[in-house]
Amino acid sequence: MTHKELETQLLALTPEEKAQAIQILTQTLTNKPLGITKTPGICGGDACIAGTRIPVWGLIESRHLGISEAQLLDDYPHISAADLVNAWAYADAHPEEIEEAIRKNQEA
Repeated sequence: MTHKELETQLLALTPEEKAQAIQILTQTLTNKPLGITKTPGICGGDACIAGTRIPVWGLIESRHLGISEAQLLDDYPHISAADLVNAWAYADAHPEEIEEAIRKNQEA
């Protein structure tokens, strides 16, 4: 496969598929756990950036408040742009779950 063929195929992917591709590529460059995890007893079992206690709903809520990706990366220096892509893709794939988590947090 040529570079151009690969580029064409990557551009044709859905946002969730692109996030998965980024996960795979990033994992080959680092040995850091990637993606989104849900662990009972950690952050109430909410979806979090893998290897952290940063819930996806918190990042989405920050985005709704107008906080930029650059600011999020500055605020959370131990996460990467790929982590944000994973969070956005997860939220897009699970909007009801994320909105429910935001609502519960606002009521708490």
